[in-house]
Order: sequence, then structure tokens, then C-alpha cells
Amino acid sequence: MSDLNASAEAELPAGGISAEEDEAAMADWASALAEQNGNAEVNPAAAGVFQPLSKVEPTTTHNDIDMILDIPVQMTVELGRTKIAIRNLLQLAQGSVVELDGMAGEPMDVLVNGCLIAQGEVVVVNDKFGIRLTDIITPSERIRKLNR
Repeated sequence: MSDLNASAEAELPAGGISAEEDEAAMADWASALAEQNGNAEVNPAAAGVFQPLSKVEPTTTHNDIDMILDIPVQMTVELGRTKIAIRNLLQLAQGSVVELDGMAGEPMDVLVNGCLIAQGEVVVVNDKFGIRLTDIITPSERIRKLNR
């Protein structure tokens, strides 16, 4: 048994790998560090695996908005709001008037998917209500309102 242990210790160092494997691993690490620092030539075996990077002109992409033009969004014109007790809500009937917080002649809010994008005034065109936009909210103003 002692002869077997002695021969195993001669073949394998304390780390569990042979001296040749240990030297090869150290050489690989040294060449990798030298390559990282720019002090060594590129390994030809690695050159087949990793292609060198070349300066490629960025491809020009079109900011093609046509892709999203047919996506439907919910547009809402808000005349005003109010809070009402359930008791009063249940008493509403045809012809009842509900007072809103918006004043007559005040601009109405235009919301798209719940986000304020514009303000305008109510108009009647061919017996239908519409809204004439008087103020468009800029993207920076919209972001500022979101941060509040």
C-alpha cells in the first residue's frame, strides 16, 4: 500500500492535477493576462473561434411611424368631475342636473389612454359635439406631471 501511495503522490501534486497540467494552466493564464494587457500576440487557435471586431458603420434605420399608426387608443374629453354620495346618486332621474367642478368657458381636458395630452373648447359641428384643441401638452410637461 505504501508503494501505491508514493507513486500517486509523485504523479499528482497536492492540488490534484499533474505537474504538466498545472504548468499548462499557468501558461494559459499568463498568456491571457499578457494578451489583456496588450503584451502578447493573439493565439492562432483562438483567432478561429473569436473573429476580430471591425468598425462597421451603423445601419441606418428609418424612424418608421407607419408601424404604429393603426394601433387604437382610447380618447376621452373630460368636461369636469364631481364627488357625489351614493344616496344622491340613487336619486338621479332623467332631467337631473349634476354640478361639475369645471367652469363654463374653461378649457376641457383631452386624455389619451388616461394621459392628458391637450386642452380644448367644446364645439358643435353638424349637430354633433366636438372639441377644438387650443393647447397641446408638450412631452416634457407630461413627464413633469408624471413625476408629481
